[in-house]
Amino acid sequence: MKYTHPVFRPPFEAHSLLLQVTVGCSHNSCAFCSMYSDVRFQAETIEQIERDLREARRNCIEVKRVFLVSGDPFCLSSARLAEIADKINVILPEVETIAMYASIQNIGAKTDDELKALRARKINDLNIGLESGLSEVVHDLNKGFTIDEAKHQLQRLQAAGFDFSLNIIIGAGGRQKYRENAIASAEIINEIQPHLIFIATLHLEEDCVLAAKLEQGLFAENTLRENLEEEILFLKHLQLKNTRFFGLHPSNTIRLDGQLPVDKERMLKELEHGLASIDAKYLDVQNTRLVRGNEGAVLLRD
Repeated sequence: MKYTHPVFRPPFEAHSLLLQVTVGCSHNSCAFCSMYSDVRFQAETIEQIERDLREARRNCIEVKRVFLVSGDPFCLSSARLAEIADKINVILPEVETIAMYASIQNIGAKTDDELKALRARKINDLNIGLESGLSEVVHDLNKGFTIDEAKHQLQRLQAAGFDFSLNIIIGAGGRQKYRENAIASAEIINEIQPHLIFIATLHLEEDCVLAAKLEQGLFAENTLRENLEEEILFLKHLQLKNTRFFGLHPSNTIRLDGQLPVDKERMLKELEHGLASIDAKYLDVQNTRLVRGNEGAVLLRD
């Protein structure tokens, strides 16, 4: 199988076959992200994709789920995605779901009929970086869409029969906006009712735009207490009918996973207990960034 470094996938795709169909990210301009900062975007050839599928067929007894990489494969044309899906369905006919990262812009570039045709080929469970429900935060993160555009495109996706997960970043608005950000993010999630919410906490690598603003005093990062308070406020305001709350990203101080609404009170208690159990010398650190490990995991140490 061909993979071009770096390769990322959501944690819940751990058991999926990873199939490279693009390299890098077609947008590659989000202010908080440096995942593909030195990677030139390109599409993989259909010949290489077929070779990888045949290799997977030789080595895998059964494949139920395929996750297309890299950054946002849904940026490919509907015709190319249909061609890839058709090859998957011929070579690995037992596959039930073809998932991938996608952006609001990727969805908007496709007609309603194209979306329905892709869904009919088993493409589903798109992972979409919404990040925030607050207009100015989405703008400052340089996501390339407005909240109204996001709502419209996500509703189109639902009308075409897609399930999808939405990524939300705790702390994306910084200290001045963390309460407002929590409530606005909950409001758009309540309106959309996605299949899954993927929760992460803002962690800035040194080479991203927002890290430079932090060093220049143009952005104030949440304290650990404010991150937890923001997540509690966000969860309290969620009114969902049947959505998984996936908060197992390494950047999150308190790991949470549950189904809403049935697990809401249990998860709130876990967050509140976690907040109460952490020493204030960690919770209220300001102007000194907490030591972080792999994928932004907070390392609480003396």
